[in-house]
Amino acid sequence: MRSIFSFSFLLIFIAGLARDNKINQIEYVDFTRVAAEVSIYPEKGEVNGIATYTFNILKDTDSLYIDARNIDFTLLKLNGNEIDYTYDGSRLWIRNSFKPSEENKILLHYNTRPKQALYFINWNLEENINVHQQVWTQGQGRYTSHWLPSFDDPAEKAVFALKINFKKGFEVISNGEFLGKRIINDTLEQWDYEMKKPMSSYLLAIAAGKYEKEVINSSSGVEIINYFMESDREKVESTYRHSAEIFNFYETETGTAYPWKNYRQVPVQDFLYSGMENTGATIFSDAFVVDEIAFNDQNYVNVNAHELAHQWFGNFVTAATNEHHWLQEGFATYFALLAEKEIFGEDYYYWKLFQSAEELKSLSDEGKGEPLVSSRGSSITYYQKGAWALHILREEIGAAAFKSAVTQFLKKYSYSTATTEDFLAEARTASGKNLEEFESDWLQQSAFQGTAALESLKRSNFIREYMEIAALRQVPFESKKDILSRALDFPVNDYTGQEVVYQLQGITDAEAIKLYRKAFQSGNLYVRQAIAVSMELVPTELKTEFISLLKDKSYITIENALLNLWLSFPEEAGRWLEATRGIEGFSNKNVEMLWLVINLVTPQVDPEMTSQNFEKLSSYTRSYYPFGVRQNAFGYLYQINAFTDQNLKDLLQAGQHHNTRFRDFSRKLLETLLQDEKYREKYVDLSEGLTVENKEFLNSRMKSSRQVN
Repeated sequence: MRSIFSFSFLLIFIAGLARDNKINQIEYVDFTRVAAEVSIYPEKGEVNGIATYTFNILKDTDSLYIDARNIDFTLLKLNGNEIDYTYDGSRLWIRNSFKPSEENKILLHYNTRPKQALYFINWNLEENINVHQQVWTQGQGRYTSHWLPSFDDPAEKAVFALKINFKKGFEVISNGEFLGKRIINDTLEQWDYEMKKPMSSYLLAIAAGKYEKEVINSSSGVEIINYFMESDREKVESTYRHSAEIFNFYETETGTAYPWKNYRQVPVQDFLYSGMENTGATIFSDAFVVDEIAFNDQNYVNVNAHELAHQWFGNFVTAATNEHHWLQEGFATYFALLAEKEIFGEDYYYWKLFQSAEELKSLSDEGKGEPLVSSRGSSITYYQKGAWALHILREEIGAAAFKSAVTQFLKKYSYSTATTEDFLAEARTASGKNLEEFESDWLQQSAFQGTAALESLKRSNFIREYMEIAALRQVPFESKKDILSRALDFPVNDYTGQEVVYQLQGITDAEAIKLYRKAFQSGNLYVRQAIAVSMELVPTELKTEFISLLKDKSYITIENALLNLWLSFPEEAGRWLEATRGIEGFSNKNVEMLWLVINLVTPQVDPEMTSQNFEKLSSYTRSYYPFGVRQNAFGYLYQINAFTDQNLKDLLQAGQHHNTRFRDFSRKLLETLLQDEKYREKYVDLSEGLTVENKEFLNSRMKSSRQVN
């Protein structure tokens, strides 16, 4: 009897574990609405919330769960009655004898100090300085359940309504219709937002800051609300340029009206990615807030188009499982490319395809190719290979059938989830083709179909001409100079012209100088930029032309022209500095910081300003500056070997930053410094005055560096 009892108990225990780890709860429980009042206290990094969940029981079940990460619960009621629950730090479990029923309700009171998914920017500063204070969320990949008990499974869709309590004097932005705000007390206001249609939890968003806004309308009358900081008012037009045009294009190209009430775009400091397509509310990096000059090099158009496309592909229709993730990212990448084709032309479209094909083919040749329909694909697979698959499919079945398939797909699975087969079924119906070969070659195979991609690319006259020029890279200059010269005949193609310039690099004979002059005279911004980037030592014969680059409408060009003029003619440093005085450049201050460094290493130019210039450069490592500025400053200070104690402290904080790219850069730099005994001793001297958090981080990095040694 004892052995039988133990075995039976084990079976029950295993069955319980299986149910507890069941991902597909939606077969048993359908959460229909979440109404929450969320109070955010940015100085404390704290969130207090009250949330009500309305749900239907579809089948008999003995439990249900809500995802909640590192949250403290103070009250839980089921249908008005307090009830026992269990919580394992990531899921709240309610065990009961649930029978099929409708309009059940769970009430939760909770508080949390989220370590991710909700970020507090520039609060609790050590000094009184005028900087942007913001709060913003990022749910995808980090989960909304860190600040609001919700559902990590994207297939669980509900209608969300948020009341957000926040400090007075700030604009608070979320998903859906803005119903108004009211004063709570002397310090807090409540902002009321409500969705009308269901969506996945990871698409829930909050952003707060001292924003201004500009409202434009799509052709169909949808409000497009563009936010900005008052200091960036003059950048609004160049930042949000083409927004309405892209919006209108998508409604036409998808044959589907925009599926939400309105559309908001909010730039934030130190965002984790380029942008995030929260339902009806894209949050994006403020590095894309650009002026007229920066627009030519680093504009928001692609991010704008990609995130907006997700409002249809990902938000309106969501991939049923991770295996079908390309239905979101591949579609958003491809439709963004189609939108950019309308704006920048067909050459741009084929150039982007060409670039991604080269990268995909290279990975494939290295044995790193991946099938598109997979739950473990990389970003390049889901995004770029997905876009290529759609490009090929559109060519194969024709634009009309492709559009019909997309329209029917969106209509059939609206506000729901879908699989790859669901889309292929619509494509087969629209085209009358079985698409087996397409599915095998582009969706199932790991290898990238390079030959097919090349044949498709060759439909572009521009690509054929570009490839003919690119094929000359290893050909001696004397044998190709006439061909290169013809490629620079007016009007010069952006990409072909750049290729010609790169093939001239390092050649300075009389014939090459002639071609350089022709490239300068082309007036093409990007051909001239290629000269600035590739010509490190400027021939005296081209000095006058090269100086003219300092006035081009490109911060990339200006930065490189300044650097290379200084390297080539250091005795005229004052002249180059005067010509670029006051130019900041991109949001990371690329031109200004180079200007400061050149000034510092040539003190004879402006000796009375040396101390002031160093203080300015050194100040840019402080925690309240955007990480792009800080990274540039750290890099330059390393080059001139001039870290102050404050810079070293700032580097410790940077090594713990929430943005992984900046954090990794900072940790690598810190590791390098700790290999130097001088800096190691400095950190030892500084350690007593550090915060507990920074001291622990420093100790761990010093221990790690000893192991490396």
